[in-house]
Amino acid sequence: MNANRLTSDEALSLSARADFRDLTLEEVEQLVAGAGERGYRARQILHWVHARGAESFDEMRDLPASLRNYLKQNFTIGHPVSSFVSRSSDGTRKLLIRLDDAEEVESVIIPTEKRVTLCMSSQVGCAMACEFCATARMGLHRNMTSSEMLSQIFAARRELAAGEELTNFVFMGMGEPLANYPRLVRTLAIMTSDWGMGISPRRITVSTVGLVPMMERLLSETPVNLAVSLHATTNELRDRLAPINKRYPLEVLLDACRNLPIKRRSRITFEYVMLAGINDSITDARRLVKLIGPLRGKVNLIFYNPMPDSPLRGSSRAAVEAFQAILKNASLTATIRESRGLDIAAACGQLYAEQHSPA
Repeated sequence: MNANRLTSDEALSLSARADFRDLTLEEVEQLVAGAGERGYRARQILHWVHARGAESFDEMRDLPASLRNYLKQNFTIGHPVSSFVSRSSDGTRKLLIRLDDAEEVESVIIPTEKRVTLCMSSQVGCAMACEFCATARMGLHRNMTSSEMLSQIFAARRELAAGEELTNFVFMGMGEPLANYPRLVRTLAIMTSDWGMGISPRRITVSTVGLVPMMERLLSETPVNLAVSLHATTNELRDRLAPINKRYPLEVLLDACRNLPIKRRSRITFEYVMLAGINDSITDARRLVKLIGPLRGKVNLIFYNPMPDSPLRGSSRAAVEAFQAILKNASLTATIRESRGLDIAAACGQLYAEQHSPA
């Protein structure tokens, strides 16, 4: 990944007590050299930060005292705070994480039989204005830094039960990840590098509502998986559900998907939230087959988590299964994402809305 340096407008101010979790190996090697230490100290420090989860430089007892003092004077190690944790009867846990400027974002721990997935946010709020998304009601407050994105992993690990381990990571929470591209790619580099968290890229998925220019760039520069939020089979409906479609209509989006540099054994996942009477008809299913049948992809049918004051309603199980059957009969891989955490408002943005609603 080309994430060793931020662009000039994203440049880190290393003299302003930068969060150490924002830094790449090359940057740490440079600052270690500037402190008069040997290069191997860079990996040593990063191992403490990412593998061992150190929360202070004082914990790094195998570093010289002079280096520890230098680090303390010039850097911080972020301490994510879970301001609220909601626990579901099905094992799902939703975290509202407070950032240093008092903004808050959501992360969700989703355990299933074979894995424990962490759904991560990439922005505080979102500017994409998707009709079915609670986060859209917030609007966009700001982008998250890499250290803030990574803080969700550290915060989630504190909430795991004995024997639990995070196995998969999906950027499907608050925000449009590709709209925060430089910081996203830096975060992915730290997550997947041997000097960082050492997470297999095959266990990481980035979801986009369809920022076409950035999709090819992501798969050219990173080995992670891509999910595309489709949700409609006509431009007229997708303009309403996902207004980004007005800039990148279905034909443009799917043409881009057709030409993406998909890695071997990988494929695109198309996400499709099932909305009663809106996009769940047999006709919709047949149109979807025509749209994505030629692509090497799979479809993830998603039960809609209802929002207060929204006219949208989720499709019945019978409708979702009938829709799935049509896709499967056309030799498409189609799975149903079961609703999780319904008793704790687990849909993206709902916990934030609950905690920030007027009393």
